[in-house]
Amino acid sequence: MTQNSVPGMEASAVSILKRAVELDNNSRFQEAIVCYQEGIQLLLDVLKAVKDESKKTHYREKIKCYMERAEQIKSHLVQEKEVGKYHEQIKIAEDATGFSYETLFKPYISQVLTEVWVQDPYIRYTHQLYNFLRFCEMLLKGPCKVKNIHLLTSKDDGENSFQQASALTELKQSLQTHGVMLDIQFSSTIHDREIRFNNGWIVKIGRGLDYFKKPKARFQKCLLFRFAIGYWDYDLRQCQETTVDIFHTKHTKTI
Repeated sequence: MTQNSVPGMEASAVSILKRAVELDNNSRFQEAIVCYQEGIQLLLDVLKAVKDESKKTHYREKIKCYMERAEQIKSHLVQEKEVGKYHEQIKIAEDATGFSYETLFKPYISQVLTEVWVQDPYIRYTHQLYNFLRFCEMLLKGPCKVKNIHLLTSKDDGENSFQQASALTELKQSLQTHGVMLDIQFSSTIHDREIRFNNGWIVKIGRGLDYFKKPKARFQKCLLFRFAIGYWDYDLRQCQETTVDIFHTKHTKTI
């Protein structure tokens, strides 16, 4: 890293650490840790590049302060997990952005994660099937080694029944080529939405995986909105209002 790149790196660190403090103050501890870690790493990179000793001292003090807070949060979370009382709530506002599956689930996907249970009655229509596909892709790109994904959803008995069956079959075959087994079960009575990870995390989303709005396009007759911002990058797509509850338990049960 050159001296010229230091201001940009420092600005990025400040922005991320400011976000970490906001999350921390709102008791969104797991997300705060991720931001603290990213911001601290950026400051460490800046520290290596600067020559001024007074600035080095300043950065060292900041890094120490943020590291101590991150460790305090980690200790708190470990305590909460041990007694099975961890609970974090995220409220996604109407039209909010920045809540892709990667962003929302990243803090809870660890290297020991190997199995996932998804209970969502609405994996039927085209956009819902694509949502589930992107959720699976997110798992494959994560640090985890997922080997089994279980989906419990409702069967579409209407005109979309063939599309639902063929899409899920194709996805199952595709996942197999990546060493992942997809188990699909149907129920006509399920209503609740829930995602369970075998590393102990449980995520309940009021709207399930279908909390995104259609991307805005100038020509509303455009069926797929492929050339509208937010079509591919879900972090840029507006959301519908919903609540996300995250729990941790040492005794996770399968669905």
